[in-house]
Amino acid sequence: MPALDGLRILDMTQYEAGPSCTQALAWFGADVVKVEPPGAGDPARGIDNVPRDYFMYWNCNKRSIAMDLTTVEGRQLLLSLAPRFDVFVENYGPGVVAKLDIGYEVLKAANPGIIYASIKGYGLSGPYANRKCFDGVAQATAGALSTTGYRDGEPLLPGPTTGDSGTGVQAALAIVSAYVQKLRTGEGQQIEVSMQEAMTYYMRTRVSMVPGWGERPAPRNGNGPLAVNNLYPCAGGGPNDHIMIMAVTPRMFRDLCTAMERPDLVADPRFATNEDRVTNTDELRAEIAAWTCRYPKHEVAERLEAAGVPGGPVLDTAELLRDPHLVARGFVKTVEHPEQGPVPMLGWAPRLSASEVDLVAAPGLGAHTDEVLGADLGLDPAAVAELRARGIVE
Repeated sequence: MPALDGLRILDMTQYEAGPSCTQALAWFGADVVKVEPPGAGDPARGIDNVPRDYFMYWNCNKRSIAMDLTTVEGRQLLLSLAPRFDVFVENYGPGVVAKLDIGYEVLKAANPGIIYASIKGYGLSGPYANRKCFDGVAQATAGALSTTGYRDGEPLLPGPTTGDSGTGVQAALAIVSAYVQKLRTGEGQQIEVSMQEAMTYYMRTRVSMVPGWGERPAPRNGNGPLAVNNLYPCAGGGPNDHIMIMAVTPRMFRDLCTAMERPDLVADPRFATNEDRVTNTDELRAEIAAWTCRYPKHEVAERLEAAGVPGGPVLDTAELLRDPHLVARGFVKTVEHPEQGPVPMLGWAPRLSASEVDLVAAPGLGAHTDEVLGADLGLDPAAVAELRARGIVE
């Protein structure tokens, strides 16, 4: 059975921080009903210069209903649905929940046992509580940009959107924890997750690398100051024809020299100890780069593997979808989309031996309005059609 079979979630989220949370729960088997405004729906569907595929990647395995919560009837439909669900999740900007009058106390009055999760840029309190936030802003205010880039360059935005999706996964963990507690006590609770605070979780290693407990900042070091823990160019000359090598122990350095067929480097006094390798890092980098440039990145990776050295080729986003390892493990899925046909999708990393959920394409806007209102509220097709004619649902 799916691990979260029976858990029901009203998903009032948009863009990525919230949808990543509810999608993770859907991939464990929760019934996630995404509530969207009629017309445009979640902005991630393609307005505001957001590509359409973005919505597909963050809303698989959900059902969609479209209701206008700015109307009395639409809001009442939401409150009528609340008792049928265990969890309510929202990540609206500051003030929106209050304007719609769908805060925790309101939903709790409708369903005393509800778990109500709010994902906000800076939380529900504090001097920054009313500031708007997106992924890059969360990463900036959590220190990620300050440690990304070259020492003599400006801060850089990291590629992964951990400010959004990293927050979403933490919110999903909090929801599952609250649900376990509810199974024991019968009581719901309120959850809040700050994107800034969540993002700092991924900064703990960088913070810990600088002694003095906050007396000075962690520097930007590009790909790292050490030759044995660095990125190297490979044959091919393309922008991603590189490999990351992490020969971080003395034994791994010896094994790296074996892979390079350069046993002389082990006895070279410039590289005899770790301190020597740090002092002469430029010279060692030149030796390693001269070797990696002779071969394609995948061949370098195979040679490192044979020698027992950690290393991996830089895969671009297109290569991910056809990577032989990910394909062999069944991680790359083919999903049938009603508009685009069969499309490749990256899967979900956690694997449970006694739980499995198939990947299902993201829903069309309001695709399940009739289904949900009929099953949960007992509205017949004529009643839903009347609401649709008045623009309350879609």
